[in-house]
Amino acid sequence: MGEGVRHAEEVMGTVFSFDVRGGEAGAVRAALGEVVARLHEVDAVFSTYRADSAVSRLARGELTVERCPAEVARVLGLAAEAERVSEGWFSARYRGVPDPTGIVKGWAAERAARRLAEVAGVRGVGVNGGGDVQSLGAPEPGRPWRVGIADPLRPGGLIAVVSTAGASELAVTTSGTAERGAHITDPGTGRPAVTDLVAVTVVAPRLTWADCWATAAFARGSRAGLGWLESLPDTEALLLTADGEVLHTAGLAAHIALKRG
Repeated sequence: MGEGVRHAEEVMGTVFSFDVRGGEAGAVRAALGEVVARLHEVDAVFSTYRADSAVSRLARGELTVERCPAEVARVLGLAAEAERVSEGWFSARYRGVPDPTGIVKGWAAERAARRLAEVAGVRGVGVNGGGDVQSLGAPEPGRPWRVGIADPLRPGGLIAVVSTAGASELAVTTSGTAERGAHITDPGTGRPAVTDLVAVTVVAPRLTWADCWATAAFARGSRAGLGWLESLPDTEALLLTADGEVLHTAGLAAHIALKRG
C-alpha cells in the first residue's frame, strides 16, 4: 500500500501531526492545507495567551459570547455538557471567567480528522495533537492504527499499546503531571488537583469527550475516577497511581495489551 500523506504543524502551543492513507495525493494535501489553516484560526480565537483573542476579550468583558465567532458558543456549549456529565469535575472556567483550554485542543483535532476523512478515497486518518490522538478508519485493510501510552514513571517506556482493531473511530488521550507539571485544576477549589494519580489515559470514540473525561478523572483521584469512568458508555481507561499501581476499566482489554502492572 502507499505511504500516504504526512504533515506536522506547530500550532496551539504544540505540534499536530497528520497521517492520511488513501485518496488522491493532491486532494489530500489541499484538505490538509485547509485544516491546518483552521487550526491556526482556532488558536487565534481561543488562545488565552493572546491578548487580542476572542476568548481573552470575553474574559475581560470586552465581548459577549454572541459577538464572538460562532465557534466560541459551540465549544462553550460542549464544555457545559462535559461539566454536566463529569458532575462538575471538568470546567471551562478559570477564576470565574470562561477558559475552554481543556476542551478546545481535542475538539480541534477531532474536527480536523473528520474533515480529512471526507476526502474521496481516504481509508484512514490519524491526527495527533500534542499526544492526544484521533483515529478514523485504518491505515491499511486488516491493519489497525496502534498508539503507545508512555509510562511517566519509566521514561522511554510504555505502559501499553492501544489497537484500533474493530473500531471505525477511536481516540486516545492522557492527562497527567509528567509533561506539564501540576496543571490540572480542581474546579471546586481553583487550585491544582490533589490526587494520587500521575496519569489517566482514556480510550473512546471521540477525542472531544475523551480529553474531558481524562482531565475530570485525574482530578477525582484513582478510586472515584475509575468508578465514574466505568459508568460512561463506550469509554475505557487506564489509570496510573504515584506508587505505580495500574488500574483499568473492565472493558479495556478489547483495545489494549498491558505492558506492566
